[in-house]
Amino acid sequence: MGSLEDERTTTGWAATDPSGVLSPYTYTLRNTGPEDVFIKVICCGICHSDIHQIKNDLGMSNYPMVPGHEVVGEVIEVGSNVSKFKIGDTVGVGCIVGCCRNCRPCKSDKEQYCNKKIWSYNDIYTDGKPTQGGFAGSMVTDQKFVVHIPEGMAVEQAAPLLCAGVTVYSPMVHFGLKESGLRGGILGLGGVGHMGVKIAKAMGHHVTVISSSDRKREEALEDLGADDYVISSDATRMQEIADSLDYIIDTVPVFHPLEPYLSLLKLDGKLILTGVINTPLQFLTPVVMLGRKIITGSFIGSMKETEEVLEFCREKGLTSQIEVVKMDYINTAVERLEKNDVRYRFVVDVVASKLDQ
Repeated sequence: MGSLEDERTTTGWAATDPSGVLSPYTYTLRNTGPEDVFIKVICCGICHSDIHQIKNDLGMSNYPMVPGHEVVGEVIEVGSNVSKFKIGDTVGVGCIVGCCRNCRPCKSDKEQYCNKKIWSYNDIYTDGKPTQGGFAGSMVTDQKFVVHIPEGMAVEQAAPLLCAGVTVYSPMVHFGLKESGLRGGILGLGGVGHMGVKIAKAMGHHVTVISSSDRKREEALEDLGADDYVISSDATRMQEIADSLDYIIDTVPVFHPLEPYLSLLKLDGKLILTGVINTPLQFLTPVVMLGRKIITGSFIGSMKETEEVLEFCREKGLTSQIEVVKMDYINTAVERLEKNDVRYRFVVDVVASKLDQ
């Protein structure tokens, strides 16, 4: 990994306690090893799970912590064994940067389910140093966990696909939901949800957005292309679409009842949980049993699926709806994200924030 005197420093914005307030923090990066790619960060998306981590909502946070796992950057240096990337390539890094490589998930290209996976931040790397994320000037990442950004795709558009995009794409692939003509529901219209609508429509599905309020109706129908929009508290409309959906992708990252949404599924319909929630969810078993319905979950996606969703979005011309900010706005952005006050993903322009100068 190189000697200490060879190690580079970079500056990121880190949380130092559960208040979640981010401030500049300078730390060392390991030297570029044989399998490593040294990346100058260009931009990084902000995910709701970043809030869970910086505020210790899951009780597992370690500080100081530089968040950010939708990272797009430029390759500055490659290790001696790196063949997939070259200096100058535009690349992406997502939620994980390590795995055991020997377990069943790892050997079947599903490394996101490895029990020994290493998170992009708030974890310990194989060299014993803490991992830090993409709200920083640069990072060093094993080539296995780096993907090419397709030529012609805007970097700020690519960033949300590395988590939000693949989080929707992966369960559609795994559960056989790529065929056209299906009827799907997207529960919650945030960063993941809005990509869910776009990807599902691009696959030829009839898409219903299910939301707790009416305020995103026009955007969902006119801007994102959804076919229907239902407010979950509207009992009449919920009854009208009962037993009509093949699947629902549940993107809501806070506690909510499941029964109202399970009732919308057809026989053998699937409720796919993708939101990180720190309190138990509940449901009554008959609503599942009487329709042989499935409650399941899906976690981001594999490196292979990440490459696939980037190419899928390039081919289909899909873009994320984003608001680009600089690093000095990050704490305000986090506050707004907590209030669901963003359409639909913040992306930090890291390179313009000049963290390493």
